[in-house]
Formats: sequence, structure tokens, C-alpha cells
Amino acid sequence: MSKKINQKEINQIVWKACDTFRGIIDPSQYKDYILTMLFLKYISDVNKEKRAEYMQKYNSDESRTERALKMERFQVPTHCSFDHLFENRNEGNIGELINIALADLEEANREKLSSEDGSGIFRNIDFNSSNLGDVKDKNTRLKNLLGDFAELDLSPSHLEGEDVIGNAYEYLIANFADNAGKKAGEFFTPSEVSTLLAKLTKSKPGARICDPTCGSGSLLIKAGREVGSNNFSLYGQEANGSTWALAVMNMFLHGFDNATIRWGDTIRNPKLKEGDQLMKFDTVVANPPFSLDKWGADIAVGDVYNRFWRGVPSKSKGDWAFISHMIETLNETGKAGVVVPHGVLFRGSSEGKIREKTIEDNLLEAVIGLPSNLFFGTGIPAAILVFNKDKGKNTDILFIDSSKHFESGKNQNKLRDTDIAKIVATYDQFHKGKLPSGIVQEKYSYVATVEELVENDFNLNIPRYVDTFEEEATIDIKAVQQEIAKLEVELQEVQQQMNKYLQELID
Repeated sequence: MSKKINQKEINQIVWKACDTFRGIIDPSQYKDYILTMLFLKYISDVNKEKRAEYMQKYNSDESRTERALKMERFQVPTHCSFDHLFENRNEGNIGELINIALADLEEANREKLSSEDGSGIFRNIDFNSSNLGDVKDKNTRLKNLLGDFAELDLSPSHLEGEDVIGNAYEYLIANFADNAGKKAGEFFTPSEVSTLLAKLTKSKPGARICDPTCGSGSLLIKAGREVGSNNFSLYGQEANGSTWALAVMNMFLHGFDNATIRWGDTIRNPKLKEGDQLMKFDTVVANPPFSLDKWGADIAVGDVYNRFWRGVPSKSKGDWAFISHMIETLNETGKAGVVVPHGVLFRGSSEGKIREKTIEDNLLEAVIGLPSNLFFGTGIPAAILVFNKDKGKNTDILFIDSSKHFESGKNQNKLRDTDIAKIVATYDQFHKGKLPSGIVQEKYSYVATVEELVENDFNLNIPRYVDTFEEEATIDIKAVQQEIAKLEVELQEVQQQMNKYLQELID
């Protein structure tokens, strides 16, 4: 039996495959080609291994093997398989052949690989696009791409670990986000932030978990993993068609075949419904677009789902629109965690009124300030708000300032495991009712009473509650004067020595 392939080896090969497109199209575009090819290679190899198993089991009976294969996760018609495309890699219309294979693969797996309106996950990707160069260059690139992936044997028996394909997918998405800059925020939440959100909203077995702005689905998967068993269900919605397709593939590659991922605008057209009502969830997590302009205020007044009864947010800033949607989709004991820009904590006008009513309804449980430069596409610091429909009689709110707790990186800062653990431990103590009002940890956390929030006009700006002021060291004026005098004497001596050297050169 051949040597099993490990996570590092897969990551190296798929990242090398990206060289095919570097410098030709933007990383935010070529990610779709790479991730689609990884998905195709995986399901092709799984299908090939299953075929071999059934052929052995049924003594090479082709008809019995075909019947058995129809019960497997995916149907892979011969001309749709990666091996077929690789065999035809020298054809002059290889881009067209790949497109046909993907379209027919969708058709063969319509229920799994299409949205509820029939749109397939590959509809936004064109391997025959002129963006890939003229015919000759494009064919060369696609041949190289197929050659790179041909090095991988992704059949289950050849993989070292159960989740290496899903992890490779996450690895690629993270690297694409790093390279895509501003455009990355819409499809990827940094892994450490996803982990923190998942731990803060830790779901119980049997939970329904939702991300209404799910991007590529990484945060939703983290929230599911936090349950500690497979007894949960995942739901997501994503407005961008290409990113929705990534999320669907991501779910399959992580083994979450039953996840429900919808394509559409969550505010204007929520798709996660039961009958004509919004579906309710035990846990809702999200990293919505920051301060989205034109988010749908035109439909907010008279919203058929009554999500904005606490008030309609500003037309140009949709943060509280997403928060309102999340709160209204929680069940009676549900919990939500959402990443927000700091303006959400203190902006006035309509936002101030919504914030006030939310606090008066005793829904807000924690406000957590994060370090700056954690997110792709923006260097501004963000915060996490935790809402809880089951706070009981405890009306206090926990404030944490973790803005100075991080590891500096070349492009992005990063939350360390210790930083995440400290936040979660502090929150857990508060959630269990073990932290009284007042300072919890100096310059780090504070438990505020609702009366204090009223005194502050419901302003949640963290420095109002967590004092992080550092006094500047006292300057010893006399010592400074003495140091200056010393330096002046040394400078004169150096100048005299230089003049002596110059005179020697002249003489």
C-alpha cells in the first residue's frame, strides 16, 4: 500500500497549483478555480475508490456496482471525473470540456449542488474565459493545473486523518484572504476570531446553529465543531453567488452533507424560513459586512418579518439591521455572537434608540474589544457583542478590553490561544453569575450595572467602563539636563578629533 498523504503535503501541492494563475488574474478570482478543482478531484477520487471496492465485492459485476454507486454521496459521470479531464488535458477545447463536466456534475447531483431556485454552485466560474489568456496560453495553464492536481491521491484510504481535505480547503481560503486584501473580508473571518466566537456561544448537543452572512462557511463550521459531537445542524445564508458556492463545497469537504446553505440577501430576502416565518435557532453567529451602505432600509418599514420593531437603522450603516435580524431569529433560550465595528457601540440617532431598547430588554450580555488589524481588508479594531435571550434576572453587562492582547504579524495581527482562553474564561465566569459588579481584572474587564449604562445614555464605548489609562513615567528634569550637558561635552570632543584628522590630511 502506498504511503498516506498528510496535511502538509496536500497544502503544499494545492498552494503550488496557484502558480498557474498568479499574475494573470486577481487572487479573489483565481481562488474559485483552485477550490473548484480541489473539490472535483476529491469527489472523483472518492468515487473511484468506491467503484473499486464494489467491483471487488460483486466480482466485477458492472451493473451491481453501478446500482451500489447510485447510493453514494455523489454521482460522478465518467466524462465529469477528474481522470477523464486529465486524460484530455491536451485537447484544444479543454476549458470547454471542464465547463461541460462541471455543468453535468451539477445536473447529476442537482439536489446537493444547486440552490433552491436551481442555480448550480459552478454557475459563476468559467474555465473557458478569455480572462485566462488567449487560447494557447489558457490551454497551457489549464493543462498545468490538471497536472498539479494529478499529483494528489485524495481517496479516503490514502489520507492521513479524516479532515485533511476540509483543512486544505480552509488553508487555501485563509491564504487567498491574505493575498486578496480588501476583497477578502466578504468571504473569510480569521480563524482565531471564528474560534473565539464559537467558544463564546458554545452550543449544546442538538442545537440549530446559523450564520446569516456565512461567507465561505468557516465560522459556521467552527461553531458546529464546538458542540463536541455530531449532534447539531448547520444553516447559513450568503448574498454573493461565488462565495455561496465556496460555502456549499466547504460543507461537503468537512463532511457536513446535511448543512443548509442558502443564496440570497439576508435582509431583503431571508431564505431560512419555516412556512412564512423566520426559522428560529439556538445559536446565531456572524461577521456581517461593516457599516454596509444601502443595506435595505427601504424594506425595513413594514418588514413582513417584523425584525425592526425596535427601530430602523441608518440607511447608510447596516450594522444594527444584521443584529436585529439575528436577535429575531433566536429561540427563547438562544444566544448570538456578532463582530461589529466600534461605532455600533456609541453612534446615536436611530442606532442609539435600538441599542437602548435592546439593553432594556436585557438581551446584551457582553461587549468585547478586539485588537486592531485582525481582519482582512480593514485595520480598524472591532468588537464582539454577545446577546442572550436567557439571561434571567442578571441585568449586568460584561465589558472586556482585549485590544492590547495579541501577537503582531507581518500583514495581520493574531489572537493567541492564551488571549482567546482569557476572554472565554472571563466570560464563562460572568455567564455563570460568579462575577459581581465592578472591576473584575484591572485594565482588562468590568461588570457594569444597567444603572451605569443609563447614566452613560446607553453608550457602550468600552473605555467608559474599562479604565486602561497608563500614567506616563515621571521625567527627572535634573537628570535630563545632566545627560544633555554630558552629550554636549562628548560632541565637542568628537568635533575636535575630526578637525585634527582633517588637518592631518591637508598637511
